Amino acid sequence: MAGPKTSQDAPKTQAAGIEDYLVKNPEEFAANVSHMMEEAGKVAAAWSGPREAGEVRDTVAEPMADMVKTFSRLTEYWLSDPSRALEAQTRLYSGYMEAWTRSMAKLADPDAPLPAEAPDKRFQDPDWGRNAFFDFLKQTYLVTSRWANDLVEHADGLDEHTRHKAQFYVKQISHAISPSNFILTNPELFRETVSSNGANLVRGLKMLAEDIQAGKGDLKLRQSDASRFEIGKNIATTPGKVVARTEVAEIIQYEPTTKEVLKRPLLICPPWINKFYILDLNPEKSFIRWAVEKGHTVFVISWVNPDERHARAGWEEYIRDGIKFGLDTVEKATGEKQVNAIGYCVGGTLLAAALALFAKEGEKRIATTTFFTTQVDFAHAGDLKVFVDEEQISALERAMETRGYLDGTKMATAFNMLRAGDLIWPYVINNYMRGKAPMPFDLLYWNSDSTRMSAANHSYYLRNCYLENNLARGKMKLAGKTLSLKNVKIPIYNLATKEDHIAPAKSVFVGSGLFGGPVDYVLAGSGHIAGVVNPPAAGKYQFWTGGAPKGTLEDWIGKANETSGSWWPHWDTWIRTQDSKTAKARKIGKNTEVLGDAPGDYVRVRV
Repeated sequence: MAGPKTSQDAPKTQAAGIEDYLVKNPEEFAANVSHMMEEAGKVAAAWSGPREAGEVRDTVAEPMADMVKTFSRLTEYWLSDPSRALEAQTRLYSGYMEAWTRSMAKLADPDAPLPAEAPDKRFQDPDWGRNAFFDFLKQTYLVTSRWANDLVEHADGLDEHTRHKAQFYVKQISHAISPSNFILTNPELFRETVSSNGANLVRGLKMLAEDIQAGKGDLKLRQSDASRFEIGKNIATTPGKVVARTEVAEIIQYEPTTKEVLKRPLLICPPWINKFYILDLNPEKSFIRWAVEKGHTVFVISWVNPDERHARAGWEEYIRDGIKFGLDTVEKATGEKQVNAIGYCVGGTLLAAALALFAKEGEKRIATTTFFTTQVDFAHAGDLKVFVDEEQISALERAMETRGYLDGTKMATAFNMLRAGDLIWPYVINNYMRGKAPMPFDLLYWNSDSTRMSAANHSYYLRNCYLENNLARGKMKLAGKTLSLKNVKIPIYNLATKEDHIAPAKSVFVGSGLFGGPVDYVLAGSGHIAGVVNPPAAGKYQFWTGGAPKGTLEDWIGKANETSGSWWPHWDTWIRTQDSKTAKARKIGKNTEVLGDAPGDYVRVRV
């Protein structure tokens, strides 16, 4: 097939005239329309093929039904009182009339000064303000989205969970219907399509077909140029060896770079929802490499990317064959019975549950624990709670029964929806409408390298943490024992990040009070990833320290000390205040079998 034709220059950056919205070469445009239809057929085939073969079972009906049910309760409130409904309609109509009046004034005087507006990266093109048509589209959209948000905000009588869901769904719909997302209502996309005679759409549909094929029937949105990265070559490159393996985890030991090391080794428990190399993206950003250079003997648990064989692997298996197996491996490799442990996100939640279980079993090898953006109390768990109620969990469990796991793209989509304005729609526009491949970016490569979740593990997590909050309530049961975090009396360094949308700072702060021992709460700038992966050399962000987390988070922040830069050195100092004894650097393989080079085999399995 011939490639898309193009003969025009790139779109202009200044306000455009009518000629910039007219097709210059009808024959070329018509040829590209033909190519579009061919590529659209490939898109349809990529989507329908796996469904016709029975490889994909659509579950979109359940979330759609939940959204309809949520909006029905919202509508019921506004329509139950005629005066209330009239007032809402009047506000919307008034907003539309203001937008219309503004557009008429602009038609009369195109050079009239524009009123000040809040910055919005979706509407940066000059024609959003200078062209009366596009300005009217933008203003009516903004009026409608604000009005919808107000309906949710001022709907009395809604329970908090329903209100939270309504706010989330309104936000998702508002992002989706933005005029910036469509060719004919986005001046920049319109001009690009005209200037290239549709070649951008040919390229975009080709990429769309490829991404649906990569998702095996579902869209796997590309956020980075994956061809530029290879695990073990230019990402996850800190030298080390796999020194032990179970059905659910590999244990990696990293090569020392100092003659002397801290006597206590460091065992890192990352989340199984993502891959561990977020802590080893590249030499400049790698927490693992930095810790090694600071004299820590670093071990990392690399979780398996589960399939049908792991359907019944739940938290007990992950603790026994992951965390406890990791402790056994560290002791065998170093001879040390005491370790410093780190848990990141849900890996930290698992580690917290393990600590409570170990307290009952008399397991005392973990001497200190550091949590990165970890929740143990889910009362303030943020937007992810939107996806969690009995109906939605039951529907998800039914969907997982067939394969024995949740497909990684499902969870990746849920996380992307938390920041749809940053992680979904800009890439939809860039990839499939502008027809441009995304730039290579190691963090977004990692973000798209999603993992599956075993059915037993995921179901237990959703029910015991998000739905019933059993770990916080002292009602979680593992290995026949009821767990209480009050039994966890070891020192804890509890790191939260100020702009975290997954483990909100307030949630982490409240959870700090559940432990029975001393807790140092530290608040880092930025979010769930950037606030953690913040090397000192970058000189970015800041962190707040203030000792024990007492009172409210706001009060704590008001009294806390702010320090510029990375929290990493502060953590290293904290570790050394617990035990600063050193030992000769350990040679890998002296007491353990070497199964392969880091980053191992499990991390390379893609979905």
